[in-house]
Amino acid sequence: MAGWFFLMILIAGAGLLISLQLRSKFHTYSKIPLQAGLTGKEVAEKMLRDHGIYDVQVISVEGMLTDHYNPINKTVNLSPDVYHGSSVAAAAVAAHECGHAVQHAKAYSMLMLRSQLVPVVQFSAGIVNWILLAGILTFRVFPQLLLIGIILFAVITLFALITLPVEFDASRRGLAWLTTAHITTPAEYEKARDALWWAAMTYVVAAINSLITLFYYISIFLSGRSRN
Repeated sequence: MAGWFFLMILIAGAGLLISLQLRSKFHTYSKIPLQAGLTGKEVAEKMLRDHGIYDVQVISVEGMLTDHYNPINKTVNLSPDVYHGSSVAAAAVAAHECGHAVQHAKAYSMLMLRSQLVPVVQFSAGIVNWILLAGILTFRVFPQLLLIGIILFAVITLFALITLPVEFDASRRGLAWLTTAHITTPAEYEKARDALWWAAMTYVVAAINSLITLFYYISIFLSGRSRN
């Protein structure tokens, strides 16, 4: 079991370092003015129009790095620094979130699958820790409870894995458009790509952490069965 805990601590440490690096990158690139002079809101609206999308609204939401696309009400939600900012970071984030809107408009299969899993994941996330704890404590009497917890956690892990191609594809679409629409210079493009790469790494670490945790609970279940 010590090996599992070491892996979990290692991944948690990597996640913290990547999160700090991400904030540092966005802090740096948010101070680099975009030569095109467009704000994040204007970048997002132009990208949507260029892709023939007119039923998605670009709005501002509170917080830092709270930017996201909501497929339910079709809104691109940008944090204040991105919404009002005219920087390389703002352009990169706005284009990435609009990449999700383009995915939605084109019914990108992985986004559709992730959207279908959202209700199940929300339900699972609300009870999985309690089920796993109860399953471990009552394993000798009711081993099936731990198995139920593992299945619920597997759904959450699947969601984390499906999120990876969705996020990478959104960045690919956004970066490609920044170039073809001449929003960024070559130097600005490299900085935008670097910022989005670090953002994507947070999802990679989260997926790896979820996988390791899943295998940890599976090992508990299998070792418990072998003792019985």
